[in-house]
Amino acid sequence: MSERKNLCVFVALHPSDGQLAAQLGEQEALHAAERCANRIERALAAHSGQILVAETDTTVAVFERCDSAVLAASDALQRIHGLPPLRGARQPVRIGLHYGVVDLDGGRTAGEGITLATQIGNLCEPEQALASAAVTMLLGGAARALLGTRALGGPAFARLGVQVFSIGLRSPLITSIPAAARVSQRLRLRHQQDVLFVEEHRPVLLLGRELGNDITIMDPRASRQHARIERRREGFVLFDQSTNGTFITLDNEAERCIKQDRIVLNGQGRIGCGFSANEVERDLVFFDIV
Repeated sequence: MSERKNLCVFVALHPSDGQLAAQLGEQEALHAAERCANRIERALAAHSGQILVAETDTTVAVFERCDSAVLAASDALQRIHGLPPLRGARQPVRIGLHYGVVDLDGGRTAGEGITLATQIGNLCEPEQALASAAVTMLLGGAARALLGTRALGGPAFARLGVQVFSIGLRSPLITSIPAAARVSQRLRLRHQQDVLFVEEHRPVLLLGRELGNDITIMDPRASRQHARIERRREGFVLFDQSTNGTFITLDNEAERCIKQDRIVLNGQGRIGCGFSANEVERDLVFFDIV
């Protein structure tokens, strides 16, 4: 007899895709997918997730509490970031979370919860986790701090029909200092009269022309969802997702243009969303690490 329950569904997609196989070879790409699956299963076990599907390219689990699912997603990404590098390639892992109805009848899993979590996972970039608004409404403080403050936008998310939020990584501890001393490094961003921080309590910040972004860029050269900055283990990472690219000047280095790529923000500098960071432009974003 089928059992229907409202649960938080965790879907991880980790295929050994053709692009990765072409870069690494088919066997190594398969091993990379298997290593990812192992790390994901360990994260699920650490947060009491019930695994329903464990295949080479897909893992599906359910949680009674959304907090545990979000912490498991963040933990899984953290573990995956610790894997050996893939000759410059990113691990092809995408994680989607949704709270909804799941049909459990022993040998088969189905339901709106699994369907939407899978659709959200398919909208992720590699090494990204996203959660629906249904998940965020049921979160406590510790897990809520891992989510971006604004819903992601764009045609694909609009077609999905539910709001979706990025899940960041938990801040690690550095063992070279006393265990009680928590890392408190923050990225400060200044845009016109606004000052914002990427930090433990706001691990993801969105930039773009759309009003729903944390920093709204009015310049027409900026995309609606232009870029995002995430607090990760390797530092503060800017991901460009724009049409015209993101221009970055770090300290006194030559300007770089990042397009559909990422860069770690070090020291201090300027960001131009679709235009040169060397322009005298009121929509420049200034940043420094404090």
